[in-house]
Amino acid sequence: MSANDNSAILVLEDGRCFTGRAFGAIGETFGEAVFSTGMSGYQETLTDPSYYRQVVVATAPHIGNTGWNDEDDESSRIWVSGYVVRDPSRMPSNWRSARPLDEELEAQGIVGICDIDTRALTRHLRERGAMRVGISSVDTDVATLLARVQGSPQMAGADLVGYVTTDKPYVVPAVGEKKFTVAAIDLGIKRMTPRRMTQRGMEVHMLPATATWADVVATGADGLFFSNGPGDPSTLTSPVELCRTALAEQMPLFGICLGNQIFGRALGFGTYKLKYGHRGINQPVLDRATNRIDITAHNHGFAVDAPLGEDTTTPFGEVAVSHVCLNDDVVEGLSLTRDGCTRAFSVQYHPEAAAGPHDASYLFDRFADMMAAHRGDDPAINTHVNQSNAGEQN
Repeated sequence: MSANDNSAILVLEDGRCFTGRAFGAIGETFGEAVFSTGMSGYQETLTDPSYYRQVVVATAPHIGNTGWNDEDDESSRIWVSGYVVRDPSRMPSNWRSARPLDEELEAQGIVGICDIDTRALTRHLRERGAMRVGISSVDTDVATLLARVQGSPQMAGADLVGYVTTDKPYVVPAVGEKKFTVAAIDLGIKRMTPRRMTQRGMEVHMLPATATWADVVATGADGLFFSNGPGDPSTLTSPVELCRTALAEQMPLFGICLGNQIFGRALGFGTYKLKYGHRGINQPVLDRATNRIDITAHNHGFAVDAPLGEDTTTPFGEVAVSHVCLNDDVVEGLSLTRDGCTRAFSVQYHPEAAAGPHDASYLFDRFADMMAAHRGDDPAINTHVNQSNAGEQN
């Protein structure tokens, strides 16, 4: 069976309660309730450090069909605080499956719940917004669990990067000929991200979130990269200062997700918490420079507050909102130009997209071209490096 016979309850901070069965480990857990709209890719979602201290609700009704394998993890562990599904698969069916999903959840101590109306829960979160939640399969008294939910930490104001960043620097070698050196600030990076860069001839030096400008320079970097990560971007001072220094030194820069928010703050913009965020692998984003629409992978509950209708002058150059979400006009990217050339850019979504889609993987080529131009190379020789061979596959 994909779930045991223990009863479990889920209680939201506004008092809404759902009753179901335990799924995964027996116990109690708390976090921010968010929903993910991906029809596939649950293993990549669960192992994404950006979901630290969040309880993920799967909107797809049937979860666990492909089991759990040992190849698709995006980090060394499951990071979600809890997992909520409607109908868990009774038996996984995939040639790479090593064990059922619930067995892996139990082994890693992840408390979950199944057999609840996830559609009703998702609609509630869409109407009321993401909120704190508790799941328990050891205490099914709603009032006592609600009190503990309301006493748990909120996501607004949470500084979580220190829990997920690497302890020490390490290097991911380039695939084939080395063309560039990239210093990557690990704010909760996923494994597929440096892989996308190494496929394009980039040697990636992974640095902790506390890295200084001296640490970046010591790598001999041609460019600086800021990764995805969890928590409230308004709490991050050190990475923002590092970003400002890199911009002042005119180092090519690329950021994704939390890296986009850090870039935005370094440019003087604020950030704010979205009502329920964007999470899933089916979000339409418009590239305003090309009018190209990409279907993209998202996981963010905060966004950059930048004007859509006009460019902004900063000490580092002119900034434009380069990408917007077609669902709600949320800022999904920024571009910094100086002397007619792009010097830095960022996107709010995940172009590495291990679980797909791969529409936005060309942004890694854009990063390569930007570094080549800064170095005085011919960008044409770097565009689409190894893309046909890599196939943008895992």
